[in-house]
Amino acid sequence: MSPSQFSSLPNDIAWQVLARVPKCKYPLLACVSKNFTYLVQSPEIHKIRSLLRKDSLYISFRNKNDRAQNPRWYTLRRAENNPSEHQFVVSVNPALPNHNHRMPSIVAHGPEIFFICGPFFQSPSFWVFDSRTDELRRGPTMNANENVAESFDLATETWEPAPIPKEEKTWHASATVSLDRKVCALMLVGAYAVCYDPWDGSCQSFALPKDKWWKTGVCGMENVLYVYYARFGLMWYDTELRVWRVVNGLSDVKKVRSVGMAEYYGKVALLWKEHGGCGKEIWCRMIAMGKCEEVVKGTAESAQLLGSVPDGYRMDHCLSVSD
Repeated sequence: MSPSQFSSLPNDIAWQVLARVPKCKYPLLACVSKNFTYLVQSPEIHKIRSLLRKDSLYISFRNKNDRAQNPRWYTLRRAENNPSEHQFVVSVNPALPNHNHRMPSIVAHGPEIFFICGPFFQSPSFWVFDSRTDELRRGPTMNANENVAESFDLATETWEPAPIPKEEKTWHASATVSLDRKVCALMLVGAYAVCYDPWDGSCQSFALPKDKWWKTGVCGMENVLYVYYARFGLMWYDTELRVWRVVNGLSDVKKVRSVGMAEYYGKVALLWKEHGGCGKEIWCRMIAMGKCEEVVKGTAESAQLLGSVPDGYRMDHCLSVSD
């Protein structure tokens, strides 16, 4: 069926079809036409995916008093018989078999989680966890040279040379997100971020507000960067005017700390910890975002207590995984 023929289908049928397409393909579909952009960004398609239980969050915690310990992983997904509730359960632990791989870079794409143990480790390696089968497999070895850049081809599962970033500053990123097909790194040292274009190696940098933020409290959704700050709350970056703005409409959302954020069925899932009777309670609010010109307005659902983790555990990763 051609794109024009597909566009002639009623929206209800188109949404049912597209909801079963892997979510990682949506950016490509959005390039086909304005109608496809509308279909894959509509709240209706996320409602259908929710009923199909297509998406989930993988959240890891580490014992801050024992950095050598493997992280404890949890999953957040829709309840099977009640799509308005969320299940927060202990997950299969995708721990790496080599004890030297304690702090790899971890990213998610589609249904898979990638553990990148790069040249800063004694033995550079690459591991892939498939959330559909709960299986961990070893991927192709990376280049051991620190002065090269590589990209991973998902189709061929091979590493390929990439342009070296044209950025003289040292990269010690605390968090990374994908925006407009670029890799945006929020730096651990210094209040700035750098967006790297893997096509030509060009880089653009911009300042971050001088306020405390958490590496798990960073989220990219529909090419908008969101960061949760201790003093300002939830903010977004206006790439056209190159300024940070506060998300409107969230005056009833109390200021919290130790935040985790990720996209979840077209909304921002905001997670945080609070002191509980037994361990630390994990709370969550789902926030729908609406952008109009220079304003982003958030609509927050009621807070939900998900469960608890032992005292001394801090959030280490908050990843959006989708089928």
